[in-house]
Amino acid sequence: MTEIGSPAPDFTLDNQYGEPVTLSALRGRPVALVFYPFAFSGVCTGELCQLQDSLSVFEDAGVRLLAVSTDSKYALRAFAREESFDFDLLSDFWPHGAVAQRYGVFDADSGMAERATFVLDAGGTVVDAFRSEPGTPRELASYRAALARLAG
Repeated sequence: MTEIGSPAPDFTLDNQYGEPVTLSALRGRPVALVFYPFAFSGVCTGELCQLQDSLSVFEDAGVRLLAVSTDSKYALRAFAREESFDFDLLSDFWPHGAVAQRYGVFDADSGMAERATFVLDAGGTVVDAFRSEPGTPRELASYRAALARLAG
């Protein structure tokens, strides 16, 4: 897993609309990079809906929220539409899980990203990272604590 204090590996992935999003192009603004296993799965849907409902927490901190899975952009578009997500869902579909692998959060046996979050400062350095066990959602309190580290 990419360590706190290290530079976040750069990448370019398509969002749910097929638009490329390059991490290094977002420098100057903090980013919360949220890896999750699969669109439409129960725990992942609950987690991302909680993030949508708490989007003001990220916006108030000036943080850009990016969610990454190994789903195709077409599945992510349907997922975003169904759940009314107002943040980018990025497709790490091909090469399959390449970005999750670079962050050390790819489960090769299941072909999916683990539930892991990286909070980056405006310069692209990891200021916090946390994960949860399979089937266990991340707590909003963990996000709040990570965002507090950006301010202090």
